[in-house]
Amino acid sequence: MSANVETVSAPSASDPDGEVVSEVKADGDLLSGWDILRVRAPNPGLLTLTGTNTWVVGRGPAWVVDPGPLIETHLERVCAAIDDRGGLGGVVLTHDHEDHCEAVPELLARYPAPLAGGRGEVDVQLREGVRVGPFDPVATPGHSIDHFALISHGACFTGDAVLGEGSVFIAPHPGAMSNYMLALTRLRRREDFNVLCPGHGPVVWDADGKLDEYVSHRLERERKLVDALEGGLRTEGELLDAVWPEVPKQMRPLASVTLAAHLDKLENEGVLPAGVQRPMLEGFDR
Repeated sequence: MSANVETVSAPSASDPDGEVVSEVKADGDLLSGWDILRVRAPNPGLLTLTGTNTWVVGRGPAWVVDPGPLIETHLERVCAAIDDRGGLGGVVLTHDHEDHCEAVPELLARYPAPLAGGRGEVDVQLREGVRVGPFDPVATPGHSIDHFALISHGACFTGDAVLGEGSVFIAPHPGAMSNYMLALTRLRRREDFNVLCPGHGPVVWDADGKLDEYVSHRLERERKLVDALEGGLRTEGELLDAVWPEVPKQMRPLASVTLAAHLDKLENEGVLPAGVQRPMLEGFDR
């Protein structure tokens, strides 16, 4: 399951051909200035935007961030990039959702190399303060409990913690919303990157501005929720209508997930009123 659920700021209407030209230029700038290559998987959708971004970083050898879904054409392009850059040094996952890691077994069958991630059957467990290849991992739990951002080559690979456009759902594992907002703030205070390479959507050239936008968005969503609760709203439907009115019907289940994370945060802070209906969720850690 991937990320996008809400709009932070609506994308401006533009010529699709112009958007393609803009993305080609962005990829060229990223390659020439940071030696980072994006390989976008052909899995577009409501959750994945234009598709999952796989990042090939450095050379002699190269490292791969989030190999993406197991789609043969995508895997062949990733392999071609690895060959062109002198082989594979390792694979690092921002998190283990399928659209980011499904291709891992096949890729490592072709190029035996260490796998690093936040949990599961990995060769290297990501931890803050311990570099993996060229990457400095930063814990960014929220979208998933095992989520890490990866900093290297003056870029921050944000996975589904920060997207190129729109915002993400926050899974309601313990402390999810508080830890997510803290992680965004910690990233904002760093000075070792100036571009964001997200798991979905375009490259973000104004890293500080996007991180500020994400923090402000979460704070504003929480303010609306508190206002709705103070106004006497208590049911899941009432709260979604009041706080996420712009979310389309097909995305409301994911808005409910984020609602649960917000409610858990207020409960942990001792400010959640009695009688509030918490969404009943399946498949998410509380």
